Parts: sequence; C-alpha cells; structure tokens
Amino acid sequence: MPEQGARLLLIDDDDDFASSLLTVLETSGHQVRRASDGTTGVQMAMTEAFDLVICDIRMPGIGGMEVLQRLHAAKPRLPVILMTAFSTTERAIESMKAGAFDYLLKPFDPPEMLRVVERALHVSSAAARPVPLREGEAGKAALIGRSRAMQEVFKQLGSYAATPVPVLILGETGTGKELVARALHLHSRRAEQPFVAVNCAAIPENLIESELFGHEKGAFTHAVARRAGSFEQAQGGTLFLDEIGDIPPAVQAKLLRVLQERRVRRVGGSQELELDMRIITATHRDLSAMIKKGEFREDLLYRLNGAVLRLPPLRERAEDITPLARHFLAKVAGQLGIAEPAIEREALEVLKQHRWPGNVRELENVTRTLLIEARGFSISAEMVRTLLGTPQNEMTATTVDGLVESCLNAARAGAMPGGALNAATEALEQKLYAAALKMAAGNQSQVAEWLGVSRVTVREKLDRYDLLPKRTLKK
Repeated sequence: MPEQGARLLLIDDDDDFASSLLTVLETSGHQVRRASDGTTGVQMAMTEAFDLVICDIRMPGIGGMEVLQRLHAAKPRLPVILMTAFSTTERAIESMKAGAFDYLLKPFDPPEMLRVVERALHVSSAAARPVPLREGEAGKAALIGRSRAMQEVFKQLGSYAATPVPVLILGETGTGKELVARALHLHSRRAEQPFVAVNCAAIPENLIESELFGHEKGAFTHAVARRAGSFEQAQGGTLFLDEIGDIPPAVQAKLLRVLQERRVRRVGGSQELELDMRIITATHRDLSAMIKKGEFREDLLYRLNGAVLRLPPLRERAEDITPLARHFLAKVAGQLGIAEPAIEREALEVLKQHRWPGNVRELENVTRTLLIEARGFSISAEMVRTLLGTPQNEMTATTVDGLVESCLNAARAGAMPGGALNAATEALEQKLYAAALKMAAGNQSQVAEWLGVSRVTVREKLDRYDLLPKRTLKK
C-alpha cells in the first residue's frame, strides 16, 4: 500500500509525548523525523520530501497555525494534521479554514491517530491529477456530452437554431433545459438581441399574468408604476418560458391569444404591442397526459411544439459524467479560489455508478460539496461514497437504508428541489417494477397482479422508467 513506509514530519516540543507518538508511527512502518519547534519544522519541510506533517499548535517560537499557513502557501498538496491539548471551537474552525487536513485533541488513542494518518497519506499519494480548465470555460456554462444521446441533441439543436419555429424542450428536472434554450438563442439570428428566461413554476398564480404581459400603473393594488412584461422585454430576441406546464388554465388562454395574434396588451392597458420574438418553452411534465385530464390546452401545445427537443436523463448517459464532473470542478474551483482541483480516478467511477435522480444539477451541487469538503486536497472515492450513500443500482432488502441516506444526502446538498421523499419513493418504485418485470419474464399482467395495480398503470410506469423493449422512434 502507498501508505506504508511513508515519510512523516512530527513537530512537537513535548519530548515525552513526541517520543510516544514517534514509537506508534514507526511501529506502523513509517519513517518519522522530528522537530522540536515550529521554525525548525518549517525549514525541514521546505528542504526535505515528506508525505505528511503532524504538528502541535502551541510551541515556542512560531506556533502550529503559522507552520500550517507557511506550508500551505509553499506546498498546498502537503497534508498537515494539527494537534492541541487546548481546544476551542474557534481554534478548530480556524484550523480547518486555514487548510489543515484534520484537527486532533490531545490525548487521543493511537488507533484514532493512525486512521487519520492513513486517510491523509491516501490523499497525498492518490493517483489523482489536476482538472484542467478548458479554454474559455472558466465561469461559463457549457453544453457537454460525448454520449450518442447528447450528440443527437446537439444535431437537433443545430437544425432548430437556424429556424424561427418555436421549440419545446422536454426533460426531467435538472437535465439542463435552460442551458439548451440559451444555446438555441446564441446560435440563432437573434443572438445579439435579449434572451429573457421566466420560470413559470416560481411565480405566484396571481402575478404570472403581470409578469408575462406587464401592467399599467394602477391596474391592481401595488401597481404603482407601468411595468413591461417578459414579452416586451424579449422584443427582437428570445423568450424562454420554463415549466410551461405550471401555467394556470386561465393564463394559458391569454398566452394562446398572444401567440396567435403576435400582439400583447398590458394588464389594465388598452394599447397592443406587436411582437417580434422567438418562443422557446420547456417542461418536465407529460403535457399529453395533462391534456387528457383537462389541465393543459391542446391548442396551446400545437402553438408551442413547432419542434420538440428531448433531453436524456443523466442516468442514460453515464459516459458524460466524467467530462461533466471535470467541468464542474474547474468551474466551482474558480468560484472558490482553488488553484488545482483534483479527483481520483476511482472517485470518478463511483460518480458514474450513481443514478443521479437530480440529473446534471445534482452532479454540479455534489461536485461543489465535495470540493469544499476536500479543502484543497484530492477528492477521494471514500468521500464520494460517504456523500452519495449506497448506489441505488445495488439496492437489496438489506440496503434500503443506503437509498434513504443517498436521497437525504443529495437533498442536504441542495440537489433535490422536490425533496428526498419523492426521490426515494420514485427510486424504490422503479426498482420494484424492474424486479417484478424480470421475475414475471415480461408478463405485464402478472406484474400488475403482484404489485396490486392496473395493467394500464404498469404500462405507464414501464414506459416512464424506460423498462419497455426499445422501439424505433418515428420522426
């Protein structure tokens, strides 16, 4: 193992304590050098090659915090473990903020120290490499995908961008629908004109009409001044209506009229403004099902789906996870001021095994959390497993807790706007249908009987979870 035979530097002025710790470390197979003060320790660390530094905080001359700051500035990849017998909450927080790998309170058990040492050495010697920034990518959103599914999306995007037809983007939450909408705008003839994005699900029902169409002064309570709506703001450019399925029926009728006549009238106004813009809409909902339930206007759908672009969920394009993770590492590292973000190859493999119910948005949030927790060191596979929990594709009767933990961790990281309950329920439901279909050898009537649902429900669920035999889609 790479952790064995490592070169350690112990900096501590307490001879008795240092002697005991030195014995423990050397018995574990490590080569240990000792310095009895901070100045000497820094000089040794600067001139010799060490895999890890273990340093006391209170010492004559410069203390452990200054040792940490000097070493972190000169050798940011060299892990430093701080020790102290005089702990305070502020001291612990400041130590970790300054870049310490860990912070231990004396006295500690030898096994505890050895576990921390092994983790630090693993990070120090892991087969990791810095994640390079691609030219022009820092701080900029990018469409990334090597998979065949995403290559098809790119082809469609190129075809649709050159035409003036409205585009309806379909895909699960977090698949990047707004990113695709922006790409359509940037590759169109309207690229130099405004791009206005409206999240219809985030606007209160009583304000959505004003948000879209604008209002005149005094049109309603609190309308203290004239306001241009989203249609006016996007004049000459592109209007992107995200989560179009969440627009109330009454507003759907007015939206249909605006699209038909290409004119808009502010709430409380009498004049109409002619419109010249492109409409792009998106939703994660099944609009056809909503039409059958009377929740969405069929004639409005015909106005919106001049072209349809479907975004695949991240679980269906695992080969894109590695380039996406590297992109997010570079992007987030720039925001956090981290010079060389790094991740182990094994950690990338663990990311690829996750099902990503929150899709690309969840991956970005998880990447940000991992980068913060790594504190400038390499992101290890252990860190990823701890954050994500047990992979859902390995769930058995004894690992349901893993599914629960995975969903709760993702929710804690802000990657599940819908909440952990919905995600866990959906994941378990998908597993039940897949297992039942396999056990029934494809007999859907048998699946319906076992699960206590109708055959129509079975068909809908199998289609939703992509468990039906593959079919060739008609263009």
